[in-house]
Amino acid sequence: MAKTGMYVGLDIGTTSVKVVVSEYVENQMNIIGVGNAKSEGINRGIIVDIEKTVQAIQRAVRQAEEKAGIQIRSVSVGVPANLLEVENCQGMIAVNNDSKEITDEDVRNVASAALVRSVPPERQIVTILPQEFTVDGFEGIKDPRGMIGVRLEMFGLVFTGPKTIIHNIRKCVEKAGLTINEMVITPLALTETILSDGERDFGTIVIDIGGGQTTTAVMHDKQLKFTHVNQEGGEYVTKDISTVLNTSFNNAEALKINYGDAYPERTSASEEFPVDVIGKSEPVKVDERYLAEIIEARMEQIFGKSKEVLDEIDALSLPGGVVLTGGAASLPGVVDLAQEIFETNVKLYVPNHMGLRNPVFTNVISIVDYSANLNEVYQLAKSAVTGEKVAPQARQEAAVSKEIHYEDTSVEEEEYHDEPEQPAGESVKDRVKDFFSNIFD
Repeated sequence: MAKTGMYVGLDIGTTSVKVVVSEYVENQMNIIGVGNAKSEGINRGIIVDIEKTVQAIQRAVRQAEEKAGIQIRSVSVGVPANLLEVENCQGMIAVNNDSKEITDEDVRNVASAALVRSVPPERQIVTILPQEFTVDGFEGIKDPRGMIGVRLEMFGLVFTGPKTIIHNIRKCVEKAGLTINEMVITPLALTETILSDGERDFGTIVIDIGGGQTTTAVMHDKQLKFTHVNQEGGEYVTKDISTVLNTSFNNAEALKINYGDAYPERTSASEEFPVDVIGKSEPVKVDERYLAEIIEARMEQIFGKSKEVLDEIDALSLPGGVVLTGGAASLPGVVDLAQEIFETNVKLYVPNHMGLRNPVFTNVISIVDYSANLNEVYQLAKSAVTGEKVAPQARQEAAVSKEIHYEDTSVEEEEYHDEPEQPAGESVKDRVKDFFSNIFD
């Protein structure tokens, strides 16, 4: 269940770094601050320049702080699915309490027992996700604390990823002056957040088309069963337009946004628009159909690669079909093209939050919502990975501060001003309208 308080999500994407500050009141998520800064130092979803990434994070954080009127201290950050591995795990311990009542420490110990495994030196355990517990043979228990038992077992999932990726994410967040509350597996957050209970149970495919890569995830039996990353995304569509039409990357991006369509049948060959071509003094006329064919070719390739891996595991037979999201998924005609290629029902997921009704924000909203809904049992099990024993509520309360201080900053590109002082009786929630009016300034 969602907690009460404030949570901050951070999504480090190829084209932009996004930060969302959300306040939970009676299990209702209210977004009160958003930051969106152009990414530099990230290629195909992977950090390649730490300093530039740090600066992008700081810019996005500053924007979110200004909108929300708080100082951000810690974040839940998304971890991409690159080379992600999901394995089943199982642990068993004897309850060592004299009263045989299962405690927090027993949950930590059984999670530690489940983590006894050989991990290659280049990989690292990101987190562990308890599925169920068994007490003295009684199965299907979600929270064993307070129960009486002699033998405690835990069944769960353990997520491992490349040490390099995890280290670089942690390094950038820390250099930006923040601490990490939670490292969230992005496709796990997506499938848990944007799918209905039935879609998670019976099986659904989520395809996240970002700027630098496309992530395919399969959820079935309410578990993340499979992930695949294709190092192609919306930027490759733009590069194709730039190359074929011999125009600059910025012009190509504008053409994609203003005139682009991924389904040529929806376009007209008689509708033309001017294109500034390198080496020519006058713009060249290009028709909508030709531009759509360029876009279609790349999107067909992206979807084709996803279809190949999905066919190998027979995932396209799942009743939930395909859910598309991500910035590049908002391009007109993408859903029609995907339906034709996957030959199953396809729909586009768009966030339903004021000012953020664009698939480009799906990841960061999912990260913050997923982390806010993590229960105490998960936190106890995760402490077996991190070694921390901080109470979940204490970590959440440390995420933000009502006062903003700017003594130390390395961001020089933008001038920043504190929010005007608010009347004592005015809450964060009262100021939401004012913040959203300038959310993308």
